[in-house]
Amino acid sequence: MKYLLISTLLLAIACSPQQNSKAPSNTPENLTTFLDTIWQMEQEPISIRDSLIKIYGAESAEAAVYQKIYKENHAVNIQKIRNLLDTHGWPDTTINDTQGNHTICNVLQHSEQETREHYIPLMKQAVLDQKLEARFLVRAQDRLATDKGELQIYGGQMKYYPETKSFNVWPVYDPANIDKRRAEIGLGPIAEFLKNRFDFEWDLEEQIKRTEEFESERLQENE
Repeated sequence: MKYLLISTLLLAIACSPQQNSKAPSNTPENLTTFLDTIWQMEQEPISIRDSLIKIYGAESAEAAVYQKIYKENHAVNIQKIRNLLDTHGWPDTTINDTQGNHTICNVLQHSEQETREHYIPLMKQAVLDQKLEARFLVRAQDRLATDKGELQIYGGQMKYYPETKSFNVWPVYDPANIDKRRAEIGLGPIAEFLKNRFDFEWDLEEQIKRTEEFESERLQENE
C-alpha cells in the first residue's frame, strides 16, 4: 500500500509544471494562470512531503527529498510574488479571486520574517479595500507572533516538537476565548479548523496548561 501511494505521489509531481518553465508576465490578462502555476510549484512538493512524513516520519530521507524541491521552488516563487506586489500593488478582486489571494499569501507565509513583516501593511490595506479576506491577514499575523516567540491569537499555527516527535498548536493567548475571537472576524471554531486542516484534536484543558507554561517560561527568561 505504501508503494502504491508513493508511486501516485511521484506521478503527480512529475506531471506538475517544472521550476524552469517560463511563467507568463504579471499582467491582469494572465494573472490567474500566473498564480495557478505558482500554487502548483509551491504546494505539490509540500503535499507529497507531508504524505511521506505520515509514512516514514518528519525526519526521514524520503520526506527530505521533497522538502528540498519545495525550498528550491519557493525561492523562485517568492521573487515572482514580490515583483507582482511591488509593481502592481495588491491585485483587485475583479482580476484576482480567493484562490489567487490564497496563493499570494501562502508564498509570503513561507518566506523569511523580514519579507512577511514588509508586506503586512500592504495586506492590511488590501483588507480595508476589500481586496483580501481578513482570515489571510490573521494567519500572517499569527505566524509572525510564533516566529517572535509570542502567543498567537487565532490558533492556526502548528509546530513540530522533536522532544515528543509530534505536532501541536503553538501556544495561544487566552485559549478559553479563542472561538469568540475567531468568530468576530468570520472564522469557524478552532477545533473544527484544526481537525480539517491538520487532523489534530483540540483539547482546551491541554492548551490552557500549555499557555500557562509558555507564559511562565517567558517571565523567567525576562527576569
